[in-house]
Amino acid sequence: MTATKPSRHGHLPINGLSLYHEVYGELGKSRTSPLLLIPGAFMATDSMRSWVSAFAGTRAVIVFDQQGHGRTPDTSRRMSYEQFADDAAALLRALQVERADVMGYSQGGGVALQLALRHPALVGKLVSLSATYRQDGWYPSALEGIAGLSATAFAGTPVEKAFKEHTPDATAFDAYLEKMKVLGIDDQNISDAQMRSISARTMVIVGDADAVKPEHALAMFRLRGGGGEEAAASGMLQKVPAARLVILPATSHLGISGESAVLVPMVSAFLDDVPPVMPDLF
Repeated sequence: MTATKPSRHGHLPINGLSLYHEVYGELGKSRTSPLLLIPGAFMATDSMRSWVSAFAGTRAVIVFDQQGHGRTPDTSRRMSYEQFADDAAALLRALQVERADVMGYSQGGGVALQLALRHPALVGKLVSLSATYRQDGWYPSALEGIAGLSATAFAGTPVEKAFKEHTPDATAFDAYLEKMKVLGIDDQNISDAQMRSISARTMVIVGDADAVKPEHALAMFRLRGGGGEEAAASGMLQKVPAARLVILPATSHLGISGESAVLVPMVSAFLDDVPPVMPDLF
């Protein structure tokens, strides 16, 4: 099955938003948990198309536009990672999904972390793709780039076009951009204790030329229970690990969003609890 068309799509009233979502496959018809995909900042459902197509052959996939993104109009409501996570939780409940695996890219990865923290019963497994849990996880130059964004940078882009289809007022787009800049620069501040408390098994993915510092990704991996002496001592994994870490070579923050062909097999093995394979060397 290829995800060329959603089985259902449209807007739902979610926490004061008219939230646009798409569902691929049939929810509740498989023992495999559905997968919720959360796009990055300024990105909409279309940005996840290659990921949807790759995953939808084996599981139902849900993807949605966050506040002010794509087909979901902005409102006067304040933006925060916590609020966006509550929106995602409300969407899952509206779709009558009791539990889903969740994968978020960049801003969407931060939202996925908050979803796992604030609504643990809803999240089976968690995949953080090029995301941070604290502001200091970004290189300072990445935050400076966000601070320098202006409406002219989006002139004629799909971001501006999608926004002005539902909200043609130019001042509304300017207000949205300023709110997004505050959200991106302030980021979130998840403590180490909170990271340890997340119940969902976690996969952390970044590029080695990412806007996310590699040491931050490693810290996230360790806080989620990754690493340890047992495998080091024996040279092999005896059980499915609690957390997984992927660092792709020669891959930037934007570049990693196009690496579905490389990453989907790894992510699928994680979601499906495929046991680690040990070569017969001795």
